Parts: sequence; structure tokens; C-alpha cells
Amino acid sequence: MTDLERKIYRIIYNMSRFRKNPTIDDLKRKTGKDETTVRQAVKNLLEKEELKWDKEKREWRF
Repeated sequence: MTDLERKIYRIIYNMSRFRKNPTIDDLKRKTGKDETTVRQAVKNLLEKEELKWDKEKREWRF
């Protein structure tokens, strides 16, 4: 896991604990990266199965 992926994972985890799913804009602001980079990092986390999106409950699974 790269530093950016680890940072995004922690942001999503911490925000999800308070029942708030971070938006792409939240992740861009908190990481200081552009949208393409953030989307690629989230995609990598999903492919590695570090994160899973539960469509029914609309929340992240860790």
C-alpha cells in the first residue's frame, strides 16, 4: 500500500466511523492531490480488496 493509499484509507475509515462518507472533493482537499490521482488510489484499494463498497447500505467495508 502506497503512502497515498494509506492516507486515503485512514481518511475514509475515520470519516466512516461518524457515518459520513467522504466525497471525492473531501479526499482531494485532505490529500492535496488532483481528482485523477485520488480516483486511481481508491480504485487500487478496491482492487486489492482493502476497501469494499456495500451498495445496499451505502457504506464502506474494511
